[in-house]
Amino acid sequence: MGSNSDGPTRADARRSLAALLDAAREVFAVSGVDAPVRMIAEKAGVGVGTLYRHFPQRSDLIVAVFRNEVDACADAASRLSARHAPGEALDRWLQRFLDFVAAKRGLSAALHSGDPAYEPLPNYLLDRLGPALDGLLRAAAEAGEIRSDVEAIDLLLAIARLCASADKGGITKQSRRMVALLIDGLRQRPAEPLS
Repeated sequence: MGSNSDGPTRADARRSLAALLDAAREVFAVSGVDAPVRMIAEKAGVGVGTLYRHFPQRSDLIVAVFRNEVDACADAASRLSARHAPGEALDRWLQRFLDFVAAKRGLSAALHSGDPAYEPLPNYLLDRLGPALDGLLRAAAEAGEIRSDVEAIDLLLAIARLCASADKGGITKQSRRMVALLIDGLRQRPAEPLS
């Protein structure tokens, strides 16, 4: 009997957790990470107590939102690879990464606050997104659609730096144009390998 009653409870808890993460992501993007937890709970359709049961500290919620967004971006690589030709999958994923950078804007203040709770997050991002992008780059290079000497980590960091203004009000048109130029450069064959 105990296992039957645990099933719906666990399903409800998973739904509450997913709703809280979605609500927090949206609220953080608009109002920043200092937005009232009541606003997040209301948007998620749960009580404040439920929010605190899942996330006792605000930093717990911020870390969970960040990891959830990184995981969604990383997981998109395999879905895009299955649905599109290698070059198209790469282009679509890079646009997805740009959207991630824009969404991270609401989390930026916390992530750069010096709070030790956030210290592992940059490595988490690179550990999850690096291999996802690397697979897309290799497939596109093998298909002859891009140059073969591009490192995933270098590309992630270049895009993040080009979009640095996203921390101050969203990805600008200029940032998108610069990223488009960078991506176009992937399609050029180098005269000699990069060192």
